[in-house]
Amino acid sequence: MKVPAPVRSQLPRPRLRVRIVAGALLIVLGVAWLLTGPPTIPSYQATRAHWVSSEARLLARDGRVLDIVRIDAASRRLDWVPLANIAAPLIAAAIHNEDRRFRDHRGVDWRAVAGAVRDRLTGRPARGASTITMQLAGLLSTDLGTSGRRSWRQKLVQARAAQAIESMWSKDQILEAWFNLLPWRGDLVGIDAAARSLAGHPAGNLSVAEAQVLAALIPSPTAVPQRVAARACIAAPDCGAVRLAAERMLGPSTAPPDPNLAPQLAAKLLRAGRREVRTTIDADLQAFVLQALTRRLGELGERNVRDGAAIVVDNASGEILAYVGSVGAMSRSAQVDGAAAPRQAGSTLKPFLYGLAIERRLLTAASVLDDAPVDLDTASGLYIPQNYDRIFRGPVSARSALGNSLNVPAVRTLLLVGVDAFRDQLYDYGYHGISREGDYYGFSLALGSAEVTLAEQAAAYRSLARGGLWSALRVEPGPAPVQRRVLSAAAASIVADMLGDGAARTSTFGSDSTLGLPFWAAVKTGTSKALRDNWCIGFSDRFTVAVWVGNFEGDSMGSGVSGVSGGAPAWREIMLHLHRDRPGRPPARDPGVTERRVTFVPAIEPPRTELFLPGTELDTVRVTAGVDDRPRLVAPTNGAVIALDPDIPPLRQRVGVRTSGATATMRLDVDGRPLGPAAAGALWLPIPGVHRFVLRDAAGKQLDAAQVSVR
Repeated sequence: MKVPAPVRSQLPRPRLRVRIVAGALLIVLGVAWLLTGPPTIPSYQATRAHWVSSEARLLARDGRVLDIVRIDAASRRLDWVPLANIAAPLIAAAIHNEDRRFRDHRGVDWRAVAGAVRDRLTGRPARGASTITMQLAGLLSTDLGTSGRRSWRQKLVQARAAQAIESMWSKDQILEAWFNLLPWRGDLVGIDAAARSLAGHPAGNLSVAEAQVLAALIPSPTAVPQRVAARACIAAPDCGAVRLAAERMLGPSTAPPDPNLAPQLAAKLLRAGRREVRTTIDADLQAFVLQALTRRLGELGERNVRDGAAIVVDNASGEILAYVGSVGAMSRSAQVDGAAAPRQAGSTLKPFLYGLAIERRLLTAASVLDDAPVDLDTASGLYIPQNYDRIFRGPVSARSALGNSLNVPAVRTLLLVGVDAFRDQLYDYGYHGISREGDYYGFSLALGSAEVTLAEQAAAYRSLARGGLWSALRVEPGPAPVQRRVLSAAAASIVADMLGDGAARTSTFGSDSTLGLPFWAAVKTGTSKALRDNWCIGFSDRFTVAVWVGNFEGDSMGSGVSGVSGGAPAWREIMLHLHRDRPGRPPARDPGVTERRVTFVPAIEPPRTELFLPGTELDTVRVTAGVDDRPRLVAPTNGAVIALDPDIPPLRQRVGVRTSGATATMRLDVDGRPLGPAAAGALWLPIPGVHRFVLRDAAGKQLDAAQVSVR
């Protein structure tokens, strides 16, 4: 009997081939694994310390962001976000989509690797076997190539690197670093940039739908919104909410919100690799000043005023609390820093001129200056300054002359102290652009022909608020700068009192101008030549506020923009806001100042209590009249060149024509045309050119004449 042969178990030939190939492949992989070493792996601490934001940030005094400057155009990276500050739904969704056994494996998911090999050999759709740790290894080492383009050797090194990471890092550290190093959509890198740019809020505030969208974005950041939404809907509890979130988040790209409160200051401070600078700026006050100045420029838009700047300073510390370098929707040069740009000072330098004269005992606040035409011989001809309102007032006190910003008395005061001495004094106040010889500026220095910056103005006026002590302003926290005395405390006290005297400015500005506040404050305005710049600078006991409006390109502002109608309304609004809780208080009188009741004879001004330096006191100020009573032209004088002051409303462009010794029958004419009775004087609207004024008697006989030029 024939014995049958033993039956062998036979496998289908395809499956047998797969096992043979898989076995051989595993042997090859094992040998390669032994021969391949992992790259150098940084520690978690080193990785986090190496993280640098692509944005430099300017911070307010309380740490809030004022402005952001992009310093890396290749990618947008924001803050490193701790895992505890990442929304739990995003963590869960990302682990579910990318690495379900993340908490169980040690860097390589061998079950997933075996499944991927089997699928490749059997022709099934390819599946990914890369773990979160392996992805992190690729993000940490550029030598491993990019995802989807790695060679077999790079994949082996990546796997070895993942195991090395697992031996050094905790699972939470791995997850945290992965979220922060992942590239998301466009140039966004890291979860902070992704969450703020795509969802509009921090990573800790993500909704479930937003988390599902971001998790679905990880394997393919460039996918179209519909594909991302479809991928997210696979595991999403609410597919409708996911579709809406995907449509909103993956539409036109948007940058993370930038407060844009201080771009000029940011451009100045965020230099030389400085990534984060804390300033002395009060964020809420900065926003208010920005809005107040924006509103004012909107109101001045029809008058060709496009630009503005403002600074607010704490008097006690010298810290800058608000710094608006540029504002204005119509600005053509918004990048210019108007707080640091040199501009013509106008009448804003007059307080320092009177302070110097008072300190040197050349004048007192009650001294009488003649507000009458004065012709000064200069290299370019006779210089005849005019007043704000084109009216000469005759004898006035120094207090009234400063309060009403009268130009002729200021020029007369400059003659007393000297141009060089005034130039040196201004330099001491921090106006370092005023450094040329006195002859370069001439008598017009009294009227602010030199160029200054808004920051210099704020520092100089603050010194008056501090009794003549000057120190540099600071916009970054630090030790207090060295201070120096630029004016005696007594003289500074008198000048501050003059600037804070509302009654002393009513002749020019009226009793209800915008310069008047419901509490004590000192203030001065100024407008430069050809209406190019308008200033309003003042201080209370606690704050100094400086405002400038004009055009950065230098073209003239429109008609009607003057000292009180330009920057003054914004100055007033800022001052009221600063003192909303406590009104400003008059400064304490310096012990070196004495008070005396003063009477003027004749009564050119009402009696008042005046301030004096010891030894300069007066009870009675007598104004003497001239002895020449022959009929003659007093103003304008023969040969005069009338230099029109730009700090004047157009409707007040008049020149006073005055006589002395004229009778009721005498007449005035200009260029052969009647001007009016001589005894009463007249106001003449100047016209560019050469003009001839004549004083005539009743018979028409010429008694006096003057030829003037108007420029």
